[in-house]
Amino acid sequence: MTYHPKAGQSGGEYILATGAVLAGLGVAAGAFGAHLLKARLDADQLEVWRTAASYQMYHALALIVAARLLTRHPTRLLRLTCGLFIAGVVLFSGSLYLLALTSEPAFGLITPAGGAAFLAGWACLAVGIVRVNRF
Repeated sequence: MTYHPKAGQSGGEYILATGAVLAGLGVAAGAFGAHLLKARLDADQLEVWRTAASYQMYHALALIVAARLLTRHPTRLLRLTCGLFIAGVVLFSGSLYLLALTSEPAFGLITPAGGAAFLAGWACLAVGIVRVNRF
């Protein structure tokens, strides 16, 4: 099923909510790592977990900013930006969470794809901001 926003809507409202949910889950993941996993993971695994939670939070906040811009300026580039940040969280943070919990190196092979999505998202956001401010 494809989402089709009503006239005057960008779909950014749902992406804003997604950003808030990802931020809340990032806080929960950080607390889970600091309190419940501290005794179960070694120092390296715990650092991987912290990296995943930190990048999830950074990009959840970036998603909220991009989605807010999208609600005011519904462009394909800003929509792409949001999609890239969401994909980055799933691929980058998700693979690091799994790597920390399992020590399975194959999960580390997914992480760079998430990092690339983050970088592409930041580039799209920069271009999107420039374009929005030109008109």
